[in-house]
Amino acid sequence: MAPVVPSSQPWVEKYRPKQVKDVAHQDEVVRVLTNTLETTNCPHMLFYGPPGTGKTTTALAIAHELFGPELYKSRVLELNASDDRGINVVRTKIKDFAAVAVGSGGRQGGHPCPPYKIIILDEADSMTEDAQYLYIFVIQNALRRTMETYSKVTRFFFICNYISRIIEPLASRCAKFRFKPLSEDVMSSRIVHICREEGLNLDSEAFSTLSSISQGDLRRAITYLQGAARLFGSSISAKDLISVSGVIPQDAVQALLASCRSGDFELANKEVSNVISEGYPVSQMLSQLFEVIVEANDISDEQKARICKRLAEADKCLVDGADEYLQLMDVASNTMRALCNMPMEFSYE
Repeated sequence: MAPVVPSSQPWVEKYRPKQVKDVAHQDEVVRVLTNTLETTNCPHMLFYGPPGTGKTTTALAIAHELFGPELYKSRVLELNASDDRGINVVRTKIKDFAAVAVGSGGRQGGHPCPPYKIIILDEADSMTEDAQYLYIFVIQNALRRTMETYSKVTRFFFICNYISRIIEPLASRCAKFRFKPLSEDVMSSRIVHICREEGLNLDSEAFSTLSSISQGDLRRAITYLQGAARLFGSSISAKDLISVSGVIPQDAVQALLASCRSGDFELANKEVSNVISEGYPVSQMLSQLFEVIVEANDISDEQKARICKRLAEADKCLVDGADEYLQLMDVASNTMRALCNMPMEFSYE
């Protein structure tokens, strides 16, 4: 099959909704924000929820609907807070942009063009605490009516996955909008639309695989789909999607689990060595092994609890820079003890 003609534009951007009302599966958020757009009186906003659920899309759509293409660049500042997150960035680039007043202007090209600017900070939960507290200073000035302040001419849109990582003094000054995980039906309908537009053929197994490996993240699903289309052409199989996603083949996960069930340490060591030699990320193996363990019907709750505790500890150790082989070997050993009802601690008496 001839490959799909490549396009320089990522499909994530090509099929990104341009209006708030087109954002999928976030009915309550869309309803409130649609009313806000009609009045053009936007508060500071905090969008939070799982990745790929429409947070950034919604923020960009609001900005485009308010200012249109002509004023967008001069009125909107987009920053990824995980890259530009230090306190010096807040003191210079953001503070300077926020401090400059804008004219009242009025409507232009059918857009309301309200007399303020918007600063969009994606991945705000990656900012340092010092940077977050400086944002409070900038926003807090908006509450002082006696002063000509930054926030009188600027609105902040914070976007994050984990609201618990945003300090309370900052979160309390924003209207909060929770974005729900996308259902499989919503994701499937969007993927079907893209496949139709791009002339792609996916069988039912490929659709199911794409839904599984993307884990409710529509952005990730679209990225995998485009990568597979460029590499394998218009007919895409489940195997093609797995190969571009970095997901470990289920056979490898099951082989490791089977070796733990056997109670044979040498066999478990062999499977762990195979995982390392194949170059599979151990953190990904832990994630997939966790899913298999939790969903298994023949493993007791006590056994699951023991194994999951060790998986969590190993995941933290990997984040801290521990050796991958040793951590996966320790997980395999503890899983074997739990599944074979061996004592979790050895006696040296």
